[in-house]
Amino acid sequence: MDKFFHDVLIVGGGGAGLRGAIAIAEEDPNLSIAVVSKVIPMRSHTVAAEGGAAAVIKDDDSLDLHAYDTISGGDWLCDQDAVEVFVGEAVEELLQLEHWGCPWSRIEDGSIAVRSFGGMKLERTWFAADKTGFHILHTLFQTSLKYKPIQRYDEWFVTDLLVEDGRCQGVIALEIATGRVKALFAKSVVICTGGCGKLFSFTTNANIKNGDGMALAYRAGVPLKDMEFIQYHPTGLPFTGILITEATRSEGGVLVNKDGYRYLQDYDLGTPQPKPVLRSMELGPRDRLSQAFVKEQEKGRTIKGPYGDVVHLDIRHLGKDTINNKLPFVRELCLKYENLDPIEEMIPVRPVVHYMMGGIHTDINGATPLEGLYAAGEVACVSINGANRLGSNSLTEILVFGKRACIAAARFALEQKETDPSLELLVKDKVSQVRERYFNTNGGTESIAGLRGEMQKVMEESVGIYRNEDSLKGAISTIFELKERFQNIRVTDQSYTFNTEITSAMELSYMLDVAEAIVHSAIARTESRGSHQRTDYPDRDDERFLAHSLAYKEDKGAPRIEQLPVVITRWPPAERVYGK
Repeated sequence: MDKFFHDVLIVGGGGAGLRGAIAIAEEDPNLSIAVVSKVIPMRSHTVAAEGGAAAVIKDDDSLDLHAYDTISGGDWLCDQDAVEVFVGEAVEELLQLEHWGCPWSRIEDGSIAVRSFGGMKLERTWFAADKTGFHILHTLFQTSLKYKPIQRYDEWFVTDLLVEDGRCQGVIALEIATGRVKALFAKSVVICTGGCGKLFSFTTNANIKNGDGMALAYRAGVPLKDMEFIQYHPTGLPFTGILITEATRSEGGVLVNKDGYRYLQDYDLGTPQPKPVLRSMELGPRDRLSQAFVKEQEKGRTIKGPYGDVVHLDIRHLGKDTINNKLPFVRELCLKYENLDPIEEMIPVRPVVHYMMGGIHTDINGATPLEGLYAAGEVACVSINGANRLGSNSLTEILVFGKRACIAAARFALEQKETDPSLELLVKDKVSQVRERYFNTNGGTESIAGLRGEMQKVMEESVGIYRNEDSLKGAISTIFELKERFQNIRVTDQSYTFNTEITSAMELSYMLDVAEAIVHSAIARTESRGSHQRTDYPDRDDERFLAHSLAYKEDKGAPRIEQLPVVITRWPPAERVYGK
């Protein structure tokens, strides 16, 4: 069996992984760095981010204001020490991208252009038209090519972490092109695999977002934190779930119901701040906008469509020049996927799953409780997003914490001896398990697509924008049943070369584990906070639940749910009130 040895191994080739790899190479060019990704890095989901990245740059803004918006927008579940680190390092990271060639949009005097984003009281979102993630990923990828210590393993699917003597010492991975299962040893491992939106029927996430990294850590005994907090983006296209960026509303787009009425004026929305100001409606936080859609639906004011109810996003009044210059990708998406031109027609939209506030439990340096294992980006919960992430914080997060986690992993690696020889037996066992589990299942009776569809349906119906005990208990029962049925999964394609059926089966196993953590975390939190809204417990309960949820996988039965206090530094919990 082929074996590979590196100092630091990064799982995931998106924004967090590439930023981290560059940081390690700059920290110590003598370290060997592996970037293992199940897709080529340019196909990572970072490329799909449209709207922008947040960092303080204007004279009337401040780090404290950015921190306050983030903490109050997260309904006081953010760890404030992490938020202070985040806002403090954000500007440096975006300026670094500028120096590497990221084509930020600019105003007439040549200064960086910034726009408003939901939950931000001031303009602090840097953007590159409406293809910000695309340009950030291209910039990082091109920059990474000049560092010789970075070795890429493109289209390698990680199946297991190698844990020996209480320390993560590498991974087992399937080389998708050949079907060969290989071992990659490392002195430290950083997981940067993104979120898990494909657990749900309607999502802005690509098909690669299956919670792979979350499940790898969960199975290795690392807790998943705050998994009950799932962000719905209020403006996704029906059927496809493709994101229509918040930038459309930042530029002046409005949401209207079936009567053409700008309904958000009827709800408690706006920009969080210390003193009341005018309501911002469409630029309110995402959780509140998505909840307002449900209320409109209950009142019969939404529009019936072939893929469920929608409302309209109207940007016609912005004019052709503004749309073509600032929102060209939005127009392209509407033309290709809805056969309409937003210059002349309104866009049908609905809330769709967009982002996971929860993830692998880490400290502010990306370290998990498992020695040698780190995580950064959407796969991790550091936690700067609390119960509701503010738009445009996520792209900055992958830069700030991708760098911090990988530098911490590199420094840890420098202190370690060579890989433990006793790993050989563990590797043989792991490889054998993969072979037996997925390459000899032609006789199974359960289809991958069938189980996946049932899982997505119950997650959408039971763990959506609003939940209650009955719906969550039903989801728990269904997920348990699906995990049992997965043991009899059928894989008809037994070839070795680019066997996407086998990788789909592996992804489904990851998704079921993550779904288990989500539903059990949600039923344990008997309050409503941010994106977690319990109709049977409608109030926020700081006395019992100003705490993170930690889900630990058990060998048998339900996961164990524990609590961890939220870190409060300078902003005591307050009512999340918005200006009228």
